[in-house]
Amino acid sequence: MTKVNPSGHYDWTPDRLPDLSGKLYLITGGNSGIGLEAAKILAKKNADIIIAARNQTKGEAAVAQIKLAGSGKVDLLTLDLADMASIRAAADQARAQFGTITGLINNAGIMQTPKQQTADGFEMQLGTNHLGHFLWTALMWGRLDPANGRVVTVSSIAHKFGQIHFDDLMLERGYDPSKAYTQSKLANLIFAQELHRRLEADGSAIKSIACHPGYSDTALQSTGPGALLSGIYKITNALLAQSSTLGAYPTVLAAADDEANSGAYYGPTGIMDARGPVGDAQVARRALNPHVAEQLWKVSEELVGQTLAVG
Repeated sequence: MTKVNPSGHYDWTPDRLPDLSGKLYLITGGNSGIGLEAAKILAKKNADIIIAARNQTKGEAAVAQIKLAGSGKVDLLTLDLADMASIRAAADQARAQFGTITGLINNAGIMQTPKQQTADGFEMQLGTNHLGHFLWTALMWGRLDPANGRVVTVSSIAHKFGQIHFDDLMLERGYDPSKAYTQSKLANLIFAQELHRRLEADGSAIKSIACHPGYSDTALQSTGPGALLSGIYKITNALLAQSSTLGAYPTVLAAADDEANSGAYYGPTGIMDARGPVGDAQVARRALNPHVAEQLWKVSEELVGQTLAVG
């Protein structure tokens, strides 16, 4: 384990944020959990917020909550990351309807689901958590503020247990929910690091920053896993998990703190990175292999049928 591009942040809290009036943040999965709490915190600093959610009813309820937090605008965008047609339609709408984006926050995710496929035939967890966001980022790239824009990728402490199975990326041989989840979360972190390297090589002012929420109590543990795991999580959430509000702090740090470093990875820094003071988090060295990253980038472009060129 190691730390990458550390900023020296320790015990970071949102009261360190400046006023965010006039800045626009687009958050996938912003209708619940970490995404919703991050949106509320940013809104309290008067940022403009776009919630990208699959369920319109839940999205509208989230918008109503966020509007109470600050003076910025709050909008809703319908987006299903498990369907490339939906991603392309949402990107078209966003480009037509909204202005320059300060922070593209790739937060939405699913966890330990039974074996399923996306609308395009991808393994559901990799397809949603990584490939969906890869395509989304590629399509929204031209809308990022070239001077102050950021791409924030939400990974997980589970990345430490992941492997990228290039010989069976969709896990068609011996599917396991946890194996699929840890692969997808490792892919998230590899993507964030590779995007940082490419931005740095291009001399771009746009930042790529990763984060994780530690072990936080969200709907993720109940809506994805099967009955056995969900039952276990009910117990461990009550005993061990921190609130989704605290879990959102690393996302907000990555998205809006003036001193957040491109290429950094922020999260709780307590025991096993599950909770505790928010700062520079530990990264598994396999997430930093540039050769694996280049291969994953190339494969991702081929699978989604879209290049992501940062220059």
